[in-house]
Amino acid sequence: MTETTGTFVVTHADDDSAVVRNVETARVHTLTSNPELREREVLEATLAPEPPLNVAWELVDVAERRTVDVVDSDLAPTTRSRSAAAETPVGEVTTFERAGSGEIHVLSVPPSDVEDAAADVLTDPETVARAARLGAVRVEVRRDTDEGVLSVRYLPE
Repeated sequence: MTETTGTFVVTHADDDSAVVRNVETARVHTLTSNPELREREVLEATLAPEPPLNVAWELVDVAERRTVDVVDSDLAPTTRSRSAAAETPVGEVTTFERAGSGEIHVLSVPPSDVEDAAADVLTDPETVARAARLGAVRVEVRRDTDEGVLSVRYLPE
C-alpha cells in the first residue's frame, strides 16, 4: 500500500488512537496514535500505512486542520428556501448554490417531524463530512415548523 492524501473527518478519537474517514471515498483509516485530534475535526492530510500488515495508518503530514461549526440557528429559512420546499415532495431534498458561495440543502418534511429532522442533521457526522467536501467551515440549520421546511446552509466563511 502507498500513502493516501485527501480530506478526512475524524470520526473517533481517544488518548491512544483515532479513526478518520476520507470524505470523497468514504474509506475508513484507523490511526496508530492520536496526535491531538478531536472528533468532527477536518484534515487535509497524508496518511501512510504502518508495516508489516498495512492495516493501521500513520498521519504523516497535515496541510490544513479545521473544525466545522454546526449551528442550530434561530433564523427562519429564506424565502427562496421556503419556495423550494413548497415544490419538493415530502422526504426529498433540493440543493442549490448560495448567493456568493456555498450550498443550501432544503428538505420538505411533515411539520411534526421538523424538530427531529433538525436534531438528526445537527448530530449526524455526515453533515460535517459533506461540509468538508464542499469546503464549508460553518453549517447553519434553519427551520420552519409551521410549513415543514428544514434548510441546511453550507457556508465557506
